[in-house]
Amino acid sequence: LQFLYFIGKLTHKEMTLKGYDIIGDIHGYGTALVTLLEALGYSKGAAGHYVHPERKVIFLGDFVDRGTEHGLVFEVVRGMVAAGTARAVMGNHEFNALAFHMSDGDGGYMRKHNEGNVKQHKTFLEEFPLGGDATREVLDWFYTLPLWIDEEGLRVVHAAWHPEVVGYLTERTGGSRCLTPELVKEASTKGTRMYHAVETLLKGVEVDLPPGSSFADPDGTIRTCSRIKWWVPPGTPLSEAVMAEGIPGLESTPVPPSTPSYPPTAPPCFVGHYWFTGTPTPILPNLACTDYAVAKGGKLVCYRFDLGDTALTAEKFF
Repeated sequence: LQFLYFIGKLTHKEMTLKGYDIIGDIHGYGTALVTLLEALGYSKGAAGHYVHPERKVIFLGDFVDRGTEHGLVFEVVRGMVAAGTARAVMGNHEFNALAFHMSDGDGGYMRKHNEGNVKQHKTFLEEFPLGGDATREVLDWFYTLPLWIDEEGLRVVHAAWHPEVVGYLTERTGGSRCLTPELVKEASTKGTRMYHAVETLLKGVEVDLPPGSSFADPDGTIRTCSRIKWWVPPGTPLSEAVMAEGIPGLESTPVPPSTPSYPPTAPPCFVGHYWFTGTPTPILPNLACTDYAVAKGGKLVCYRFDLGDTALTAEKFF
């Protein structure tokens, strides 16, 4: 009878859930995360994790790199996920970390330890050194993070929703939506379909720029391909679709026919990843980004999604 009463209490709590607070890229900024949670009405329960009486959090990934409070981030996020007061998906920085710490079997690593990659991962390594026990525990947790959430009325993915890629990865992960060490190794090997699939969901849809065109990304790396606004309609000129600014000569080139777009009849979808600036507002009535560059002087942003919402509004950003 005590067991049945306990199950009944859990069911009641699930039935009273009003919605999800969808939080963007944290990047090691633990204090900003705690401040945001408390402003949203979350408080530490008896077990020590943050809880809200009517809501749960969905984290959009990219917990690591750039900031210096990774331990606090993992304490809060892992505690909430384990307690069932939050859910989370994998970001590209978690995937990069798995590859960075994975041997390639030939004396190196699946993500090269070159100057740029080490610089990007530096603050994580200062708290969680290569080969450490605590590091391995965190990396093992990364493997439990699904690549996306797709359920009635809501989709969540770190960078891009691509139905063909989602179908392929559903099959390759056996329906778990989670990567294994074998899949991480395959996804780190350029030229494989798995590489393209994981890159698309976690880093966005990219296209080659016309010859002679290039730009510098936020880390200063020169790129000859660009992420595009994958949600734009077919035929949109690249000049209107590229995420990078100030690239000339793109007006006469349309986005590739393979660009997925995001139809108005699709359920609300949330992404992170894109370092947006300014006042948060939906991209489309059914698509929003909650990454507003906390690691570059911006802010940690949340969207307060209520169950049953079909149209996203600027007023629900927090």
